[in-house]
Amino acid sequence: MVCSLLAMGKVFDEIDASLQAWIEDQPMWFVATAPLAGDGHVNVSPRGHDCLSVLGPKRVAWVDYTGSGIETIAHLRENGRICLMWNSFGRRPRIVRLHGVGTVWLPGDSVFEEVVALHPQHPSTRAVVSVAVTRISDSCGWGVPVMDVVDERDILRVTAEKKGASGMNAYRSEKNAVSIDGLPGLE
Repeated sequence: MVCSLLAMGKVFDEIDASLQAWIEDQPMWFVATAPLAGDGHVNVSPRGHDCLSVLGPKRVAWVDYTGSGIETIAHLRENGRICLMWNSFGRRPRIVRLHGVGTVWLPGDSVFEEVVALHPQHPSTRAVVSVAVTRISDSCGWGVPVMDVVDERDILRVTAEKKGASGMNAYRSEKNAVSIDGLPGLE
């Protein structure tokens, strides 16, 4: 592989100010989790919007919005393993991965309140996920295309506003109770 032969990635001790600025500048990132069962489904989900915070040199968190599934939360509740990945779509290529242990926080938990307060209110908010980071690395990203971000999508907000609080609770009860592998999600 050209990337690994020409430019070796780095492992960092912590998220410093420069890396924090780079992470916060990326318009999207990916979350990967998996159940313990060998025949369980690995999950990779894209994330965006203004919902991620770097809370310290080895701690990040994001406001988790209601979605059609509950894989990330179910996997974290089972085993905590998580990897977050950002990649630059701009002219300067770079991929950053944070491996760690994730925890799910619900409304009323102090961490939930802390993180939600750092971001614009969103009617689709269902939880906060925090990650105690155990490994920080980057790699070249030479295989990632250069692309422009046109805009944020507002479909999630509009849909949540139309459903209202009771409609969102009903949706979560139906769609977010268990993972595709039958693991518990939200009650």
